[in-house]
Amino acid sequence: MRIRTRLTLWYAAVMFASLTLMGALSYHEFVREAERTRAQYRDHGPEPGTARGRGGHFAQVAGIILWCGVPSALLALGGGWWLMRRALSPLEALTRAVERTHERSLHEHLPRTGNGDELDRLTEVFNGMTARLDQSFQRIREFTLHASHELKTPLTVMQGELETACREEALTDAQRERLLSHLDEVQRLGKIVDGLSLLTKADAGQVPFAREPVQMDDIVREAVEDAQHLAQGHDVRISLTACEALSVRGDRHRLRQVLLNLTDNAIKYNCPNGTVTIGLSRVDGFAQLAIANTGPGIPQELQPRVFERFFRGDPSHGNTVEGCGLGLSIAQWIVHAHGGTIRIDSKEQGVTTVTVLLPTIRAA
Repeated sequence: MRIRTRLTLWYAAVMFASLTLMGALSYHEFVREAERTRAQYRDHGPEPGTARGRGGHFAQVAGIILWCGVPSALLALGGGWWLMRRALSPLEALTRAVERTHERSLHEHLPRTGNGDELDRLTEVFNGMTARLDQSFQRIREFTLHASHELKTPLTVMQGELETACREEALTDAQRERLLSHLDEVQRLGKIVDGLSLLTKADAGQVPFAREPVQMDDIVREAVEDAQHLAQGHDVRISLTACEALSVRGDRHRLRQVLLNLTDNAIKYNCPNGTVTIGLSRVDGFAQLAIANTGPGIPQELQPRVFERFFRGDPSHGNTVEGCGLGLSIAQWIVHAHGGTIRIDSKEQGVTTVTVLLPTIRAA
């Protein structure tokens, strides 16, 4: 049965009940009360004359409106509100279910009522749409995985040949410089392919994670030592502001990868004689990792996009700074996989701070 048909029948039932109530109250007012009034006047005196007739009729009309019209109107309004709420409740449930849908839950079908109305048909159409979207996402992931796998072999061959050619003694300085430039580009392509392959496997849930206690303070100290080596050629100072002994449950290799990506970005996107500060502290049962740098900053309107893949938030350094725009995307995926959050706060020509929160575990 269609919704409009069901609503029509329900509202007709409500109006019939309202009319029945109004009829019963009118019968009581016009017939029963009139008979009782006449009976009283027969026993106690003559009926009222024409002088009181107009006032009596007015009081009678007011009584009808008060005791018949108002209850009927209230019943009609209450019934209409109840009908609308009952008719729209499946639509609200469908809306909540659609709001919970994302790219990883496209394979889950929304529950159908099975009564064949418009909402049931809409749910069926939506399930078909999500199924087609899920197939499209699967094809994109498969294509990216296959393309990454096929590109690794020729890139590895090219890198080996370029490294061999760079070691030839007969090369001039200009030729060696040109080969080194080609080698850098090939290595950059290799990093892009590896990053795409990792993120695609992560989207498909094909990347295993270790779930074991990890000392975050040890990883932070290691990352600081690595950052000091990376900063030597960039004229950037690295400082560790705080490093509390905190333990989290997760994958040590992936967590270290997060720190390396964040510190590498903080060093590359920095100003001359700049600084990078790293701190680890406990905040409300979470391990808070804060990495700040004195770089050019990120405009406010671009900050929500910094975790998008291949997004480069600093156009002025887009061609001079090495990178492929996948580091923050990988870091976000790892942090979310550990049940944490990551955010970035930046001021133009000021300090940019990346904050990571990870749930801690109690030390044994």
